[in-house]
Amino acid sequence: MILELTQDSFQKEINAATPVIVDFWASWCGPCKMMAPVFEELSGEYAGRLRFGKLSTEDYPDVAEGQGISGIPCLIVFKDGAEVERIVGFAPRPLLKQKIDAILDKI
Repeated sequence: MILELTQDSFQKEINAATPVIVDFWASWCGPCKMMAPVFEELSGEYAGRLRFGKLSTEDYPDVAEGQGISGIPCLIVFKDGAEVERIVGFAPRPLLKQKIDAILDKI
């Protein structure tokens, strides 16, 4: 399950007990469209360990700006409200899974 984040829900979700990876994306972004099915597919593999959320930079530019998003897609892993790591640009499934696993091993 992927959480659709908004300006109102963003802070609550990144401060939750379980870490969350947030996909900052836009509808006009080609690499974002390529990332969407990979992100969706991986979301099922990390149940209980990592939550998955998406935030539209078009709908919520203030949130994206507040996180220093300068390129999309940008995936940021948050734990206890703090950024742990970010992955910028499209990554194929095996590479993204490897990066997520490495991040989870650190936290």
